[in-house]
Amino acid sequence: QVQLVESGGGLVQPGGSLMLSCVASALKLTQYNMSWYRQPPGAQREWIASIGRFETTAYADSVKGRFVISRDNDQKTSNLQMNNLIPEDTAVYYCNARSRYSGRDFWGQGIQVTVSS
Repeated sequence: QVQLVESGGGLVQPGGSLMLSCVASALKLTQYNMSWYRQPPGAQREWIASIGRFETTAYADSVKGRFVISRDNDQKTSNLQMNNLIPEDTAVYYCNARSRYSGRDFWGQGIQVTVSS
């Protein structure tokens, strides 16, 4: 059974950093593009970062220069390093794996990140 499990969220002050981790089970990660999305309070889920098989990355303008996405295919993990956090980064963050062949999506359960003083 495929599972994506996020960890590393929590409360952080503005200007602080957090690293989110996503561990995938029952997936051959090289067959998937990995992404992170977030859903702010009262808003729709939005894409923020992706990393392809060969570690090509893409970022939403709102996080470019502050967030870094990475992956480790052997460990079946994807990380999201978040720096210089601002209150607008407060959201539930979701890990996503999308098959490069079928386009099928798998999602984590989501993890809360709150940026507040």
